[in-house]
Amino acid sequence: MHTKYLILAGFALAVPYAHAADPGACTTALAPDADQQLLDTLPATDEDTIEFEVGELEAEFGDAPTAKMSGGVLLRRGNKHAGANSADYDPANRSLLLEGDVRYQDRGTQVRSDLAEFGYDTGRVRFEGAEFSLGSSNARGAAEALLVSENGTLSLDGVSYTTCPPGSNDWLIEASDIDLDTRTGVGVARGMKLRFQGVPILWAPYLSFPIGDARKSGVLAPEVGSTQRGGNEIRVPYYFNLAPNYDATVTPHLMSDRGLQIQTKFRYLTNSMDGTVLAEYLGSDNRFNDSRSYVDFDHRYFFESGWRNQVHFSEVSDSQYFEDLGGSLSSSSITHLNRNLSFDYYTRNLAIFGQVQDYQTIDDAIAPEDRPYQRLPQLLASGSWSDQWLGTRLGFDSELVNFDRDVGVTGWRLNVAPEIALPITRPGWFVTPSVVLDHTRYSLSDTDPGVDDAPSRTLPIASLDSGFTLERVMSDRSRIQTLEPRVLFVHVPFRDQDDLPVFDTITPDLSLIQLYRTNRYLGVDRIADTDQVSLGITSRILDVSSGRELVAATIGQTRYLSKSKVELPGQNFESTESSDYIAEVSFLLNENMNFDLGYQWGTSGEGTTQSEARFQYRPSSNKILNLAYRFRRDSLEQGDLSWSWPVGENWNVVGRYNFSFRDDEALEQFFGIEYESCCWGLRLVSRRHISTRDGTQDSSIGLQLVLKGMASVGTAADKILERGILGYSADLR
Repeated sequence: MHTKYLILAGFALAVPYAHAADPGACTTALAPDADQQLLDTLPATDEDTIEFEVGELEAEFGDAPTAKMSGGVLLRRGNKHAGANSADYDPANRSLLLEGDVRYQDRGTQVRSDLAEFGYDTGRVRFEGAEFSLGSSNARGAAEALLVSENGTLSLDGVSYTTCPPGSNDWLIEASDIDLDTRTGVGVARGMKLRFQGVPILWAPYLSFPIGDARKSGVLAPEVGSTQRGGNEIRVPYYFNLAPNYDATVTPHLMSDRGLQIQTKFRYLTNSMDGTVLAEYLGSDNRFNDSRSYVDFDHRYFFESGWRNQVHFSEVSDSQYFEDLGGSLSSSSITHLNRNLSFDYYTRNLAIFGQVQDYQTIDDAIAPEDRPYQRLPQLLASGSWSDQWLGTRLGFDSELVNFDRDVGVTGWRLNVAPEIALPITRPGWFVTPSVVLDHTRYSLSDTDPGVDDAPSRTLPIASLDSGFTLERVMSDRSRIQTLEPRVLFVHVPFRDQDDLPVFDTITPDLSLIQLYRTNRYLGVDRIADTDQVSLGITSRILDVSSGRELVAATIGQTRYLSKSKVELPGQNFESTESSDYIAEVSFLLNENMNFDLGYQWGTSGEGTTQSEARFQYRPSSNKILNLAYRFRRDSLEQGDLSWSWPVGENWNVVGRYNFSFRDDEALEQFFGIEYESCCWGLRLVSRRHISTRDGTQDSSIGLQLVLKGMASVGTAADKILERGILGYSADLR
């Protein structure tokens, strides 16, 4: 048979393709060389067509046709691109053999090698001696053989894998074979060995790991540590990716001094509801000599009608649970656990809320008569309608609640408080006179003999609220200063309320919010009689160009024009001519520095009642310095210092020191150091803190190794730092 030869230069050819595949999900780039830049600029082609571009094509036709391409070869199918110095056509296998600086790229994978075979019927590409990178996670590696399937899955033999940059293998996975699915973001390794700084630290016959942000079931990185109250500890979480909208984590937690605890967390989310279920169980605490458990359930449901349902339930097996197993001062100080079922509904003018509520008291020192009441049930409704007759605003607040408890007086309370107000608002000022008629009625049980079991109280509350705003442009014309005085006058006549029970009413701390309330008590079991004027003034300095608030300062006080006679049982209200002064100041010193101060002091020579100051300096994301001070007369005086600060290119020191001047001891202190390279980080934190209500302290040392793009190993030191250092982020750069 006669044979023909064909030699063409600068040849382009489009060939129909037998099967189209879905490309990966993420776009990445190969190393920036001339050929790669060309690949990046090539448009996507039809998935059913393969396009060739070659420098020179030499073809032979006949019974055994062949084709040799040289001078540079480029192939495209959809968003998949490949290139090589030369290629040979294999008609028997319907494939191309690519040779010399072979490059391949799709939306999630880049591969380089010297030799590759491209099967254009199957869409598979097999590389020999390949190097690869996964653009979505900065992961890279090398393999003796690498197969890219038409659906974007990579199968590798004799492989190494890391997220460290070229030239650095600080941590490295070595495996006999690895399968990487760039679409699902999941990798599977067999015969796996994890090396850190060249030292093997983990071996597993089988390991599944993420190569992106994908969720998948499997064992999470274990946490290892030690505490005085639990001994040596290890947690090995197992994550269940049950469905796109719900998942679960089960964590066996072994404590050498206590036993095995099982911790579970279940989360769910739908279009109409979401929630979380937490459960912990310690079958036999070797120190406590009994089983221990904790359950916490949060649920929200949104009805199409606009109603919303919320459920919260918590229960713990014993009063010492959080002290022994909570792990923080805040959890050990918990005295009550809330359980409630509620429904609420809001419109522009109306708000409705209903609930049943109970508490589990876990502090044995709280006497039964001092424990909170159950609300079985509680119904609240309020409304407000503006621009009514002559510009008036009509509104009301109402409540019906049944208070129940094993000890003391119980019963129903009804409170209704309709209001009429006449708000007059003009540019720069406002005046709002208002009258409220407050009516409260009780239906009581378990009262003492001779005590009225259906007392009631009705009284009017009149108020006049007014204020105005002045502005001036400061001398540099880049800032504006405001002056905002406000005056509230309140008149409440006296009503004898000694026969009324006290279910939920307390005396709140004085604050700027409390300063402009009409009742000095929080709750309706007592309404204080008064003739008072609350005076306050606020000044702000604003940046003209950005509108940012640079300085805000407020000071206020209430002046009493008459002596109040209404008191809570067991509390003697010292009637004075005025309340304490209360002031708040906030400075944005510059973009990196802010200072806040709150201060309350009396006028009767007793000095400071309470104060709080906080300073933060944050010149960059990894430079944080916090200073705080809190004081409350006869209660607490604490200082708090925390920081996160670099001490070199890769090193960072972190710490917190929370000290009680009143008790002359540290409440919590931890000190640590962090090291971060481009692909891994290390945290070492030593911590000591008060863990029980009687002041017992616990200590621990945590070491956490973070392999970027892989996992963290050791203790959860990052959680301690995020909780203790304001503004700290555990995300390694």
